[in-house]
Amino acid sequence: MEYTENNSTIDPALRDKMTKQNVFVTTLDFIYNWGRRSSVWPMQFGLACCAIEMIAAAAARYDIARFGAELFRASPRQADLMIVAGTVTKKMAPNVVRLFNQMAEPKYVIAMGACAVSGGPFADGYNVLRGIDRFIPVDIYIPGCPPRPEVLLHGLMQLQKKIDSQSIRKAEWYQKGLKREFPIPELGPHGLVPKFNPEVWQPPETDHRATHYGHVIRTGKKTKAPNLEPVAVTPSSPSSSAGA
Repeated sequence: MEYTENNSTIDPALRDKMTKQNVFVTTLDFIYNWGRRSSVWPMQFGLACCAIEMIAAAAARYDIARFGAELFRASPRQADLMIVAGTVTKKMAPNVVRLFNQMAEPKYVIAMGACAVSGGPFADGYNVLRGIDRFIPVDIYIPGCPPRPEVLLHGLMQLQKKIDSQSIRKAEWYQKGLKREFPIPELGPHGLVPKFNPEVWQPPETDHRATHYGHVIRTGKKTKAPNLEPVAVTPSSPSSSAGA
């Protein structure tokens, strides 16, 4: 995540002097961003086991309400943060993109967990999407399987830093010709169509998974795919077994 901090041009000594006289001097960007980052409302939905950690972050022990993000909204039209918590299957990916398109600007996305980031342990499967960033833009990536609630809170704080760095004059949702409604993939006979959104993701030139097959399996490296063909077993003769 790249961002540039908003540095105020007001003289710090003059600002402190006026503060002692009950006069608070600030910028419009600071007030605007302070209001938005202090009321980030996530959307109330979860996909898999990472959603349990997200629920724990909203419970009393971790108390996400300290950051003003305790209002999990059941409607995408009232939410400005999508936490993709869990495995995104190819059957669920169109619904995730559809919900993102229905969210109002400004809107942000947190990919929570290895499955939402890159497919996780199911990356070699036929039914799991290798990262939600293939179809919608992601602001914060949170690795782990699953990441703990503290990590989600840290990701939320990083998102707040990104919000603080934005300016009203340069905000993309105020620009003309902004296109933030992305095409919804359809489940075809050979997977999703299209396979990815070229506006937010491009496939790498070299596929390292082809040359490093099995590195995600920590119990041992596999140099080739397993042979699943049945092996013919020759039955032993009765004479040999009797003589033994």
